[in-house]
Amino acid sequence: IIFLKGSIEKSLEICDYEASGAEIAAINKENILLHAEDYASKGLRVLAIAKKVTSADTIEDELLKDKFVFLGLQAMMDPPRSEAIEAVRDSKRAGINIIMITGDHALTAFSIAKMMSIIDEDTKFEDSVLLGKDLFNLTDSELIAKIATVKVFARVEPEQKLRIVDALQANGEIVAMTGDGVNDAPALKQADIGIAMGKGGTEVAKEAADMILSDDNFSSIAQAVREGRTVFDNLIKFITWTLPTNLGEGIVVLVAIVLGLTLPILPVQILWANMTTAILLGLMLVFEPEEENIMSRAPRDPKMPILTKEMLTQILVVGIYMLVASYSMFDYVLMNGHSIEYARTVAVNIFIFIELFYLFSCKELQKSVFKTNIFNNTPLFLGIGSMAIVQVVYTHASFMHTIFQSESLDLKVWIEILVISISVLFVVEIKSLIASKFFKNKMD
Repeated sequence: IIFLKGSIEKSLEICDYEASGAEIAAINKENILLHAEDYASKGLRVLAIAKKVTSADTIEDELLKDKFVFLGLQAMMDPPRSEAIEAVRDSKRAGINIIMITGDHALTAFSIAKMMSIIDEDTKFEDSVLLGKDLFNLTDSELIAKIATVKVFARVEPEQKLRIVDALQANGEIVAMTGDGVNDAPALKQADIGIAMGKGGTEVAKEAADMILSDDNFSSIAQAVREGRTVFDNLIKFITWTLPTNLGEGIVVLVAIVLGLTLPILPVQILWANMTTAILLGLMLVFEPEEENIMSRAPRDPKMPILTKEMLTQILVVGIYMLVASYSMFDYVLMNGHSIEYARTVAVNIFIFIELFYLFSCKELQKSVFKTNIFNNTPLFLGIGSMAIVQVVYTHASFMHTIFQSESLDLKVWIEILVISISVLFVVEIKSLIASKFFKNKMD
């Protein structure tokens, strides 16, 4: 006896009879298909079971072509996990288009896609589902045009997955493809990000993929997107913080050399400022938590440069402010009869405390600093506190005076330094306000 289990359509093609109690009768394929569709519409995965009695010692291809007896349907439910449903919703809010590609019955796939929120409840079947047999009849250009609206590909042949990936990429999409079988390897290789299943995936799929999902859980992919956006945000915040401060230091030295002026800050003092601020201030931006709207943003255009016009403007504005502030205080202190060492100590502190307060403007670049939660990063405050203590030691410890040619400052100058440094927050806010008004007027 040969027993067979497989898809409804393929199985019925080779079944000529069906079991009716203890009897065998001519098969009623229409009735079987109606029952199968009823089960599939409820989200059940449906398989057909059939048998064939033969006296042959070996199974040849000819034996598998006809005269099977249909025994019945097997309907199974594999309900989606709640965390997977929530991950799909998060991904959709993040502008990620989720597409289901399956070999299951179209109605089963359609029902599961609704459960998973891949498609909306009021979406019509014909508007969102494409069958593998129909896919064969589409030209590449027709598929590219249609693929923007299709959410579910059902009864898909393994080789068709590669064609779907190609069509998505031709539409300008960045494609992440998940798979576990040997036949998934070409599509995983072609995708921009191939993701293989770590537990149930074959070695071929793992070799072809760029990433391996160790827990085989879709929610881990959504969490990876969240973490990736957080890391990228923090990288941008660090760049936005460090470039203006380095520009300010560079411009100060350049202006002094070009105009033949006295250097307001010595090379060894620049080294001190860069070394301490990079570790105690800039590094703390790595620990910034994710922003509230991180999974509500549209995906970033991969062609967009890291240094945008807005960022370059901010770099220039803050850098010039540091130049003006340091030179003004440097000259002001010298005119009041203080030594060059005293004036340079003032300039160094101006640089460092502007960097310190400017750090708050870089916590959430899309928000005003006055609307930002500045208390949600404990390491940042530890770094700021440490930086303030270290800078007080730099200014007032005698051994630091010997190393860096610095000098102790009085309370009045300290207050002036802090006022000038805090003012960088208002400079950035004014810049943002002007930029937003200009952009709005340009759009109008």
